[in-house]
Amino acid sequence: MSTPGRAGKAGQGLQLAPFRGLRYVPERVGSLAAVTSPPYDVVVRPDGLRHLETADPHNIVRLILPQAASAADRHRLAADTLRRWQDEQVLAADPEPALYVYEQRGGGILQRGLIGALRLSPREEGVVLPHEDVMPHIIEDRAALMRGTGANLEPLLFSYRGNGSTTGAAAVIDRVTGTEPLLSTTTDDGYAHRLWSITDPDDLEAIGKDLSQQHALIADGHHRWATYLRLRAEQPAPGPWDYGLVLLVDTARYPLRVRAIHRLLHRLPVAQALAAVEGSFRVRTIDGPLPEALDALTEASEEEGNAFVLAGDGRFHLLDRPDPGLLARTVPTDRPEAWRTLDATVLHSVLLERLWQVPDNPENISYIHETAAAVKQAERHGGTAVLMHPVQEDVVRELAEQGVTMPRKSTSFGPKPATGLVLRSLALN
Repeated sequence: MSTPGRAGKAGQGLQLAPFRGLRYVPERVGSLAAVTSPPYDVVVRPDGLRHLETADPHNIVRLILPQAASAADRHRLAADTLRRWQDEQVLAADPEPALYVYEQRGGGILQRGLIGALRLSPREEGVVLPHEDVMPHIIEDRAALMRGTGANLEPLLFSYRGNGSTTGAAAVIDRVTGTEPLLSTTTDDGYAHRLWSITDPDDLEAIGKDLSQQHALIADGHHRWATYLRLRAEQPAPGPWDYGLVLLVDTARYPLRVRAIHRLLHRLPVAQALAAVEGSFRVRTIDGPLPEALDALTEASEEEGNAFVLAGDGRFHLLDRPDPGLLARTVPTDRPEAWRTLDATVLHSVLLERLWQVPDNPENISYIHETAAAVKQAERHGGTAVLMHPVQEDVVRELAEQGVTMPRKSTSFGPKPATGLVLRSLALN
C-alpha cells in the first residue's frame, strides 16, 4: 500500500492515496459490462442476483454477494474465488500505484470523480461526515467478507464541495479525460463508464493539496465505512487497513441525484397497515398506475409535509397529514427540527414503532432502492411496500455538519459507481 506522501498532513482534510488497482483482464471475460454489478445493497434479490450470476461466470457479484449455506462458507467462497481469479489472470494488478478518474454518463447525467484509498480519520472532526445510522449485523457481514478476501471490493461514494475553480484536482480531471481511457464500457442500464489512471507526481501533488482542504459527506456506503473503521481498529500497527476504497465526487461541478430508499414490510399486509393508521393519517386510495401514485406522493410531500404511499394489494394508498398531537407525543424532541420532520423519522418513530409495531430487523423489513421492485415483491408475498419521497441534499448536509445522523437508509445518492471496474487488494504494494 502506498502512503499518501504529498496528499497533505494529517488533520488537514481528505488524504487520498494512490494504489495498484486490481482490474479485470478484458480478454479473459465475456465483456466488462457483463462482469460489473450495482453495489451489494442495491442488487434486488433473488431475480437481480440470478441475472448477474448468469451474465458471466466471473461477475463481481460472486465476490460481493457469494452464495453458500452459511455466512462462514460465503466468506470463504469469496476469498477462494478472488484468489483463483488472480491465479488465472482473470483479475490482474496495474503495474504502479495510481489514482483513478472515473466517469459515468447517461440519462442526461455526467459524473466524474476520483477513486483512491482514503485515509481513515475518525478522530478528526469534520473530515468525513456520516448522515445515517447503521445496522450492526450488516457491518459484521461486510467485515467478515473484507477480512476473508483481504480486499476492498467496491468503492464507497463520497461527495465534497469544491470552490468551483478549474485548477488543482479539477484541472487534472479535465485534462486526463481528454486522453485515451484504461477501459470503456456501457452497462445494461444505459450508463457509459470510463476509467483513467493518474500516476504523474505533479498531478498527484495538485490533487493532494486540493483535497487536503476538503471534508466529505458519505453519499453511499455508511455500512462499509463503519466496516473500514472497525477493521482498522483491529490492527495493532499502521498498514493497509488505515485506508479504504472510495470515489470522491466534487458536487460543485457534478451534482449528485438523491433518491429515496423504500421499505418492504414482509409480515404486514396492506389491509392491516391501513387499519392501524385510521384516525392518525389522512388516507386516500389512488387507482392509477405507479407513476400517478408517485406524482401524488411528490405533491403531498411538497404541500402537506410527511407523506407515504403504501402498496401491495394491487392499489396505491397515499398517507399524509399525520395527527400533530401524535407527532408531538411520539417523535423524539432531542434533535433539530430538520431531523424531527424527516419522512424517515416519522416512518420509524410513528408508523413502524408506534402504530404498526414492526421491529426493524431483516426478518420484518427489507430496504429496496427500485420503486417497481418494492411494489412487485409486496404484491407477490402479501406484504406492504412503503414508498418514500427523497430528501434534499442540503438537508442531508446540514444535519451531517451538525453531527446528527438520519434514520438508516434514508437516502440513495447516485449515480452509484459500478462495482467491478477497479478493486483494491490489501496485499498489493
